[in-house]
Amino acid sequence: MQGTLQIGESFIGDGVNAAHVNTVFGHRDGPAGVAWASALATPSQGHVPFVAVLRPSLPVKPLTLFVTKSAPAGDEHGLLIWGPAQAGIAAGVADALADGVITVEQADSHVVIAAVWVNPGADDAQTVYANNRKSVRTALENGSRLLPNTDEVIAARNTPTNPFFTPQA
Repeated sequence: MQGTLQIGESFIGDGVNAAHVNTVFGHRDGPAGVAWASALATPSQGHVPFVAVLRPSLPVKPLTLFVTKSAPAGDEHGLLIWGPAQAGIAAGVADALADGVITVEQADSHVVIAAVWVNPGADDAQTVYANNRKSVRTALENGSRLLPNTDEVIAARNTPTNPFFTPQA
């Protein structure tokens, strides 16, 4: 599936420190690479994509573009985005590489786009880190396995729910 564009999703945790990550994974020479470069080159107010790093000057492989789903609501929120959430994304992508979800060959030929939600009310840096690490790893695996399966989607169509809404029967 090297030439396949993989799209994944994962929601980990609960409350204000939960992580919701969407991923796009694909070859640098394909649509994922075009989207990656375009997003990096066209930031918008409050949404400045950046390369996720394991430490300064050590970007994770495959190169991962961190894209915020919400503009920083203040200094504290911004620090949670650029600090623990970003570190969690970098570590989770490295986990996917170490675990074989992403192959060693793909580390240099592919890119990841991670769209990341950090709640403006988040208040625990370690939990934000842990939830984002697990969420991006899970989203990448879900994308590689083409999850969710179609039968599960059809079965759940009449009972949609999420942490922010449950329909009344």
